Amino acid sequence: MPPATPATPAPKRATTGKTPKAAKPAKPAKPAKTAKTARSAKKPPAKPPVTEPVVPAGPGAPTVTESPVPEDDRVRLLSGTHHDPHGVLGAHAVPGGTAFRALRPYAKGVAVVADGLRAELRDDGDGFFSAVLPLRTAPEDYRLHVTYEDTDLEIHDAYSFLPSLGEFDLHLIGEGRHERLWEALGARLMTHQGATGTRFTVWAPNARGVRVVGGFNFWDGVGFPMRSLGGSGVWELFVPSVGEGELYKFEITRPDGSMTQRADPLARRTEAPPANSSVVHESRHEWHDREWLARRAEIPAHQAPFSVYEVHLASWRPGLTYRQLAEQLPAYVADLGFTHVELMPVAEHPFGGSWGYQVTGFYAPTARLGTPDDFKFLVDALHRAGIGVLMDWVPAHFPRDDWALAEFDGRPLYEHEDPARSAHPDWGTLEFDYGRKEVRNFLVANASYWCEEFHIDGLRVDAVASMLYLDYSREDGQWTPNAHGGRENLDAVAFLQEMNATVYRRSPGVVTIAEESTAWDGVTRATHHQGPGGFGGLGFGLKWNMGWMHDSLGYVSKEPVHRKYHHNEMTFSMVYAYSENYVLPISHDEVVHGKRSLVSKMPGDWWQQRATQRAYLGFMWAHPGKQLLFMGQEFAQGAEWSESHGPDWWLLDPAYGAEPDHRGMRDLVRELNTVYRREGALWQRDTDPGGFAWVEGDAAEDNVFAFLRHPAEDGTAASDHRPLLAVSNFSPVVRHGYRLGVPDDFAAWQEVLNTDEARFGGGDVINPDPLKPAPAPSHGRPVSLHLTLPPLATVWLRPV
Repeated sequence: MPPATPATPAPKRATTGKTPKAAKPAKPAKPAKTAKTARSAKKPPAKPPVTEPVVPAGPGAPTVTESPVPEDDRVRLLSGTHHDPHGVLGAHAVPGGTAFRALRPYAKGVAVVADGLRAELRDDGDGFFSAVLPLRTAPEDYRLHVTYEDTDLEIHDAYSFLPSLGEFDLHLIGEGRHERLWEALGARLMTHQGATGTRFTVWAPNARGVRVVGGFNFWDGVGFPMRSLGGSGVWELFVPSVGEGELYKFEITRPDGSMTQRADPLARRTEAPPANSSVVHESRHEWHDREWLARRAEIPAHQAPFSVYEVHLASWRPGLTYRQLAEQLPAYVADLGFTHVELMPVAEHPFGGSWGYQVTGFYAPTARLGTPDDFKFLVDALHRAGIGVLMDWVPAHFPRDDWALAEFDGRPLYEHEDPARSAHPDWGTLEFDYGRKEVRNFLVANASYWCEEFHIDGLRVDAVASMLYLDYSREDGQWTPNAHGGRENLDAVAFLQEMNATVYRRSPGVVTIAEESTAWDGVTRATHHQGPGGFGGLGFGLKWNMGWMHDSLGYVSKEPVHRKYHHNEMTFSMVYAYSENYVLPISHDEVVHGKRSLVSKMPGDWWQQRATQRAYLGFMWAHPGKQLLFMGQEFAQGAEWSESHGPDWWLLDPAYGAEPDHRGMRDLVRELNTVYRREGALWQRDTDPGGFAWVEGDAAEDNVFAFLRHPAEDGTAASDHRPLLAVSNFSPVVRHGYRLGVPDDFAAWQEVLNTDEARFGGGDVINPDPLKPAPAPSHGRPVSLHLTLPPLATVWLRPV
């Protein structure tokens, strides 16, 4: 990790790499190995032609006169408070010729070099060098020959370049509408005016001055002040010869005159924590998922099979890198039949124990597991295996680290200026100021960035409820109502609407998913459709059904004898099942911090616990809505998840005596996904009330639930028109001859899944033969089936 303050000893090696040839730009420099690594010049480059007249080199050259930097500018440059260093340094027309001025701390001498020209600049002290040469104009491609104690080098003068950021970019940034903000701000490798280097840009409107520091200048920014680009609040500096892999930060002079070194908010690569410097990065990944991207928009997510395996990347197989994960994760997920993975954490975060929910590097995949291109390789591998990739995205808050976003330029910038609005009461973090257009742009562009640059298929947006309400976790007197006297955060509503509209417009086939725990109206309603509350929809594609999760887990955690008193907890979800487009989540949040793993929530002995989990998963996969299951729960891990060690894979070791119990659960999950994907009735009408019908929803004494799922009516194949009957028995007794009314359109019904099968670890109480409906009315239907219901099990049947 670089030192907190710039290094003060005189450097012993050159601070930049070789100057590129005029005819052929040099390749970007190799990555810096440490914070104090730099490259030495080895061979002067070919000298490009320049315009006449020039000062002849060699004996007889005319004497040059000095042109020192004015005292006021000198003080401001040395103190890091100059807004326009390019107006002072570099080459400028003056009476009598062209003045050349350079600021090269620790240099013994500086000369201007071009074709047929070499002129020494006078040493003005404190690292300043200057001279007036009798030139009408400066050579187009002059360089500075800098002499240090132990080495010489030739470099392009960073202060000879025009701004490398265009007026249109600045206009869009000022309007808060730059949808590809990552191409305008941050560190970007480029060739500018014939020179290869890195453009550094940062938004810091309250700063008195900004300098870029890094391994290339020994973390001493005195000679690298950035210029302010008008009223945009953006600072810019193109530094020749700085290449990929270089470490850097921005050294900001605050309004009170103090200085702070900050990581780049738009850094696309970072050091691995606990180091926190930003890294110059250029992607070289070649994508191989064109076929996947071409077809992902064919069916909207809410009308397609959608079962998600949630993965904590750092602990799924502890120690694996992105590329090593790419060798194992796609095959594992594909074998289990999940359609998607949801990855946490992705964006860079300083504290691993936060699981990635306190982000400091919003544009950088965590460096713990590899480079950004390594992460792209993992996404590519998942796509080629037919698996969609969702990521957890956290626009609700950010940590207070003094090298990151908090009071970035000395004043509240990304956070709200009102401390009562900015301080998150639960997590000790800061909330974004969604009313500031530049901050909103930072986040909206970030959502698009992951979808466009990393081919992410969906964003699961964390903690939406905390964004929507001004009084979230706040008592009376701790919050101020909005302009209408309400508790809604109108700025956050506008931000979420803009984010969703932008992502769906720019990235067809991508889905956004809200983790929203309240009854906010219209989370998944289109933004232009106003609801009864007066708000347009938020525009999400799907929403986590937190109510279903709490109610259903509450029910199955009760002893069977008590479940009849909680029967409505399993049926209540159907009262509101079509108010939003839902995902049914059994996520990491439900298996940590004393909540116990899924199987351990179930009452009874080990057999009953596993049987109840199997029955629950069968109920879950048949219930309207999409499914999400956290890693380790697919094989009935008994221990809570911990990010320090991940799933207990040893439970699947054949040498372990209870291995069949855990393998059976995993086999069931595979079968659930297989049948689920095959049966359109289970997903085609997840958001259509006509796709669901209760058969038995009141059998509280029996602990039985039975319902029909109907497929889309426009199917072409005969199987597309057949419904599916799901029956769950949450009592520990076998129920023989259980009568259930069914439609009279079909001659016979056949079991397609039974969670009590022996291969899943059950007692093998099954209905092996086709069941013919009896002409006995039941449950409001003209015919009925007589079933054998296994104990603590779910059975799926469909017409033969």
